[in-house]
Amino acid sequence: MYFFYLDESGSRDLNIGTQNNPTHVYVLLAVGIYEGQWKEFERDVSTTKRRLAGRLRRDGAGIFDLAECEVKSSWLRNPDGRQNPSRFLAALQHSERQMLTEIYYQQVAKRNAVVLASVIDKRHMRRGTDPEEIHHRSYEFLLERVQNYMALYNPWHEALIVVDDTSMQLNRSVAIRHERLLRVGNRNMRFSNIVEYPFFTRSELSNGIQLADQLAYNVYRAFRDEDMDYPYFNGLLPHIYQRPNGRTLDGLKIWPDVSPLAGVVLSMWNQRRQKALTM
Repeated sequence: MYFFYLDESGSRDLNIGTQNNPTHVYVLLAVGIYEGQWKEFERDVSTTKRRLAGRLRRDGAGIFDLAECEVKSSWLRNPDGRQNPSRFLAALQHSERQMLTEIYYQQVAKRNAVVLASVIDKRHMRRGTDPEEIHHRSYEFLLERVQNYMALYNPWHEALIVVDDTSMQLNRSVAIRHERLLRVGNRNMRFSNIVEYPFFTRSELSNGIQLADQLAYNVYRAFRDEDMDYPYFNGLLPHIYQRPNGRTLDGLKIWPDVSPLAGVVLSMWNQRRQKALTM
């Protein structure tokens, strides 16, 4: 079995960022880890958190359990807003926060994880599209990529979708959408390698969702600024799902199709392929 952890970056509100505003991009990302790598992934991240929490306890900075050691990209990037959401991150030294972040990023390569993402360009969506539809579209695009990846590379395994437990309303709509897709499929495929229902869990209890949160921001940041050389996005490229011929980043869906962001990605990928062929 594979665990696919999902999280988002950016706003689903169509009315935010429709005039080349930095919030015109919405990203829903999944990072997939094989069950045999899950314990090692949890061990590396949780052991680091416990060690840092122990240092804080010895220095009199507070007592923190693992649920209080949650790591979010927005908290790491925003020192002014860190104190209230995360006393743990606020109490750490800058070098310790950097080290903890690197531990997360290292897991992608160490655990041979696969990365999939839906990138929504809200500037080119029809007026009146509601946030729930944006999420549903993003989720369906991700499930398609999960199914393609599993069918190609792991046909005898199943994929469990692990989703951040944000609200009862969103959980319900996602579960209904998920069940329908698996029951009847869509115009592109049947979802035969995906477990029947998604699993919802609080982000503070899941290192996998915390990893997906940080990776989702990296994709969001690259597309928001149309900066495909953004270092943290560059580091993800070898781990984005692609078929053996390597001609496209199959794990990356840009929508709507008319978005110029698709051309930005294609140009970047072709340049990299050409460079690799001439080396």
